[in-house]
Amino acid sequence: MAKITRKEKSDGLYQAILTLKTEEEVYDFFQDLCTVTELRAMEQRFEVAVLLKQGMIYNDILERTGASSATISRVNRSLAFGHGGYQLFFDRQAPKEPAGEKE
Repeated sequence: MAKITRKEKSDGLYQAILTLKTEEEVYDFFQDLCTVTELRAMEQRFEVAVLLKQGMIYNDILERTGASSATISRVNRSLAFGHGGYQLFFDRQAPKEPAGEKE
């Protein structure tokens, strides 16, 4: 997967996202920025990533989300060979083991 070079992108969008503090602010920002179709596509890809991470198989994901096999495959490639964005989220969301309970 090719990474967008610094020269090809504008940091303004990413800097704007970093200023958002609440879920409501993020929601409102993306409502203004994206069309309903764009938002649904991103939400669907994210749901597919979560289900793949949970070990769900393609056919079940397709049935549950309505995502095409091409979308599921693309998300799976991103999970396996992407830039680690999904994994960073999953790592940060993983429940922390309480102190003193390590094996």
